[in-house]
Amino acid sequence: MKEPNDIILHAVIKVAVVIILTFSINLFFSGHHNPGGGFIGGLGFSAALTLLFLAFDIETVRQNIPVDFKVLTAIGVLIAVFTGVGGIVFGEPFLTQAFDYFDIPVFGKTELATAVLFDIGVALAVIGTSMSIILSIGDDH
Repeated sequence: MKEPNDIILHAVIKVAVVIILTFSINLFFSGHHNPGGGFIGGLGFSAALTLLFLAFDIETVRQNIPVDFKVLTAIGVLIAVFTGVGGIVFGEPFLTQAFDYFDIPVFGKTELATAVLFDIGVALAVIGTSMSIILSIGDDH
């Protein structure tokens, strides 16, 4: 049987994935002061990966992105929990965030906060969990 010619589909998907990933990163970083954050940024990232799984076959994408999503989930949860425990170490309540302004050469005066570390953990946990669920649904064994 002849393989279908999906050149246009693959080209459009590649562009769409770049746009979705860019928007997800924007949502992630804007989440500290505006709507967004680790959860929705992680879901957007998962949507882009799911689009790749739909356009290309699962094995091809898994060969190019060799990530164990269950391990990614565990790493994300650990980062989020340790960020929360950091407050307890300094005698503050669980999940107390710390922030300060730093003068970074290229960016100028920039706010750095521990909430970003928590959001990274949430994003990794969401990506790992959602992709594990999608791959288990898509597994045809």
